Order: sequence, then C-alpha cells, then structure tokens
Amino acid sequence: MALSTFAGGRLWGARYGAGRPWALALPGWGRDHRDFDAVLEGLDAVALDLPGFGVAPEPPAAWSTREYARFIAPVLDDLADGPVVAVGHSFGARVAVHLVTGPAPAEPTSAEPASERKIAALVLTGAPLALAPGSAPSRPALAYRAGRALHRAGLLSSERMEGLRRKHGSEDYRQASEVMRGVLVKAVQETANGTYMPALRQWVSAGGSLELVWGDRDQVASLPGLQAQLTGPPVVHAALTLVPGAGHLITPALAVQLRAALLRSRPQR
Repeated sequence: MALSTFAGGRLWGARYGAGRPWALALPGWGRDHRDFDAVLEGLDAVALDLPGFGVAPEPPAAWSTREYARFIAPVLDDLADGPVVAVGHSFGARVAVHLVTGPAPAEPTSAEPASERKIAALVLTGAPLALAPGSAPSRPALAYRAGRALHRAGLLSSERMEGLRRKHGSEDYRQASEVMRGVLVKAVQETANGTYMPALRQWVSAGGSLELVWGDRDQVASLPGLQAQLTGPPVVHAALTLVPGAGHLITPALAVQLRAALLRSRPQR
C-alpha cells in the first residue's frame, strides 16, 4: 500500500497491489483509507480519503453527497479499463450510491456518465441510506431551534449558539468544523428525504450487482430500513452477509467478509 494522488492530483488515497485497480473504496465519516487496509491488502485497488478526512482538505463549501460523488468521479479514469467494484462504508456508502447511479455533471452533457460505464458492482457496509421502519425524521430540540432563530436574527451571540450546538448536536457534529457540519446535516437530511433509494433500485434492476455486509450489532445504519426500501417498486435483489458481533465500524471480522464480497463481485474480463 502506498499513499498516492489521483485524478491529476485533486484526490488523495492509497493504492494497493501492482496492477490497474479494479476496486474503489470510500470510507465513512471521520475515517480514512486505512480502514480498508485489511480488506484490500494484496488486491489491485484504491481507497480514497474523502474531502475533509484523512489527508484530504475540506471542500470549499458544505457539499451534498452528490457533489462529493461528482468531485471524485474522475478517479474512475485511473482504474482498470473494464468494469470495477465500488465499496462504501457509512458516509462513503452514501457517496458510492451517487457515484454508481451517475453523479450530476458540473455541466450537463448527453454523454453517458463515466460512473455508469465503469462500475458494475457495489458493496455496502453500515450504509445509512434509509430510516428504520416506522421511524420519522428527527427534529432538533426546541431549545436549539429557538436559539438558532434568535442567532439568525442577531439576538443571540455566536458563542452562545456554539454552546447550543455542542449541547444538542451529535458527537460527530460537535467535533466537525463549520463546513463539515453543513455536510453532515445535508447527508442526514438526504437519508430522511429518501434521496438514495429510487436511483439505487433502478441501477440494480438495470443489471448492477449489490452486496450488503452488515454487523449484526450496527446501531447507526438501519439494515431493516434499507431492506424495506429495496422491496421497491421495483423489487431488487441484494446479497446479504451478517457478521456476528460486529458493529458499525470495519472490525477485523467485518473486513474479512467485505474482502470476500469484493472478490465475489469482481467482474469477469
């Protein structure tokens, strides 16, 4: 494994193996390429640091996950000439869905998106793509919403507003910079709004291969919610591997099963 740049120097990550990479890995929120070391060791593959994590600088604004996918799409030109596999964990899974279903181009074009030509299989783990069955999108606490309104009106200081953010925000939110907080809020809203599933179902029904590798103790990403959404319409099939004792992060046991799923999904050339 060697730290490298990709897409003409705009992206950072790790290159594994010695041949043209046939797999692309996208890590989760607050994580970096090292999460995939055990998964990709000895394989011809690339694991990226997404903007704002690892050695990659933050995006210039609070991007949506679709904008993340559009930014990293040029890395596909650095991969093998034939179809490849994308593997995504958590936040990286959100980005991977947009990458395989076709990120919106910076300038509209009639040409087929590069991602649709290049990626034939998708492996997801801990992917927060859908709400748990029966759950409703959560709203910030009343005290936080009131403070936000006062802050916008200039009636509450930035210091006191930051105190409310730290009191009511998640751990990931509290630790993030202002730009990355905006990214996180957008990603959570995208899940709540059902952004990911229609295009993913369509991609699989059109021939894309989808495998899910999930820790049976994952309390962050709802597997039942994702499975319910896969029932359609249209109904699509996704292979599932449950990893006993594993949670949301890529532990050694989960890494073993992710590697096996990658090898099963490797396109024949």
